[in-house]
Amino acid sequence: MTERAHRDPRGAALLALALTAVGALLTGAGLWIDRQENAPAPQASCAPTTLLEPPCGAWWGAYVPYAKNGSLTDAVHSLEKKIGRKLDLVYNYHDMSGTDRDGTLLTPDEKELGEDRMLMLAWESTVWTEPHHRNWTETQLGWDKVAAGDLDEEIIDPQARRLKAYGKRVFFSFDQETDFRTPDAGTPEEFVAAYRHIHDRFRQLGVDNVVWVWTVSGYLGNAELMKKLYPGDAYVDWIGMDQYNYFRCHDSPDWLDFDRSQRPSYDWLRANISDTKPVMLAEFSTAPDPARPDRQRGWYEDIPHTAPTLPKVKALVHWNRPVPGANCDLTVNKGPALEGYREAGRDGYFNQPLPPR
Repeated sequence: MTERAHRDPRGAALLALALTAVGALLTGAGLWIDRQENAPAPQASCAPTTLLEPPCGAWWGAYVPYAKNGSLTDAVHSLEKKIGRKLDLVYNYHDMSGTDRDGTLLTPDEKELGEDRMLMLAWESTVWTEPHHRNWTETQLGWDKVAAGDLDEEIIDPQARRLKAYGKRVFFSFDQETDFRTPDAGTPEEFVAAYRHIHDRFRQLGVDNVVWVWTVSGYLGNAELMKKLYPGDAYVDWIGMDQYNYFRCHDSPDWLDFDRSQRPSYDWLRANISDTKPVMLAEFSTAPDPARPDRQRGWYEDIPHTAPTLPKVKALVHWNRPVPGANCDLTVNKGPALEGYREAGRDGYFNQPLPPR
């Protein structure tokens, strides 16, 4: 204690206060240094992998039907305006007609949308009766013909070359929900052969910008069938599944929240097909509850809380089209569904850096 402090009690108090403050600063500095030394390592880059897997979250995408004027671009822009954000991924479907309407992979609209979004292309071994599969009728070409190479020269090779010329990486699914295409399209063995043939044919033609997605319904009543339909790890980059909360749409007695609609199939695929491949919810949505319209809002708002607990789900692609039947408006174009979906899409988990190409 200084002489001045001894003479002036106020000085002693001030000195004590100063010493206490210095001690606190030193202690705080020590704690800060300790925290820094024991802090977890900085997170690795969130840039996606070469197979378009985002390490820090998941892609937010949608299938959007064509606008009435025939434009896919206008339809996507319209939905994006409603939901208040740009989609990471646009999902579109094609047949094998070879027509400009539906049978050409990478239409002008797709190329335009792909400039600042990713594309997911589903290619069906069918020829649709109506434009854009409007009434769901089609002619199946047959997996045996695909596997034998009968369609190479006229159908497969020209579209493969178009994909190669595009250059940018795209997600690609051959005959999605394949477990519901047999026996009409062929046997499981014929599907595997057809899938592998297209994969190998693309490789022979130098198409190296395709990320291969094997897509099944995820319906567990088809569990053994899905096992038989898997082409093998060497032929698959992502696993896709299409699960919904149909509720009154398909006379389902139970309302399944987002978790209950997705987790059982996710767990089964991880346990029985692959526990390392990233998973895409290639189609998902909820039907409305006619008695409780606000229920849709909560279904979507729960997605950001549930998705991180399904850690291999790296892309969520909303099916934004009604399906035939009563209470089957699966869209998020208005009302509580739009409000919930818009809120979910704001979450940082679904806002990841897009690949440069």
